[in-house]
Amino acid sequence: MIDEKTTTNETTTATVEKTEEVKTPATPREGAAREAAPRGRQRRSSGGRRERGERHDRTPEFAQKIIGIRRVTRVMAGGRRFSFSVAMVIGDKKGRVGVGVGKAGDTALAIEKAIRDAKKRMITVLRTKTNSIPHNVESKYGSTVIEIRPAQGRGLVAGASVRTVLELSGVTDVTAKILSRSKNKTNIARAAIVALKKLER
Repeated sequence: MIDEKTTTNETTTATVEKTEEVKTPATPREGAAREAAPRGRQRRSSGGRRERGERHDRTPEFAQKIIGIRRVTRVMAGGRRFSFSVAMVIGDKKGRVGVGVGKAGDTALAIEKAIRDAKKRMITVLRTKTNSIPHNVESKYGSTVIEIRPAQGRGLVAGASVRTVLELSGVTDVTAKILSRSKNKTNIARAAIVALKKLER
């Protein structure tokens, strides 16, 4: 009798151990979730790396500077409508420069339009080896009259919007003077562009 009890106890313990060793099979949903989890992590990590790389690659092509921003009002039948007008100068400081104006209901959109307009009106400035200009230039735009002269070793001596145009075009060692009483920054910048255009002839 003792031998029969011991054998039955041994068999029951063996069956319990086997049942513990046997793992419950995963349902198809759980299996799919396990397989999809590492793939999702890989996609997120790779996507983050791409975004970081793109951010480092994005460098502005031209230097930008706003020379004037004002709010414009239009009187309509239903009331007044407000919009923003932005005047901007862009250049690569290597001889290319342009002046543009943009108008929109939002400031950011007006700046984008001004940049597009400046790219359309971009010119290439004729410079000497010392980044100066070859000869004296005088121009008129509207009621604005300016004069630009080469000045070796003096650096950039200019004011108002003329200085911004000359800086972004990469011109140094010049002196500029506004000969008129006009204080319109946009017209002064465009007069400087007209003067630099004459250097190409």
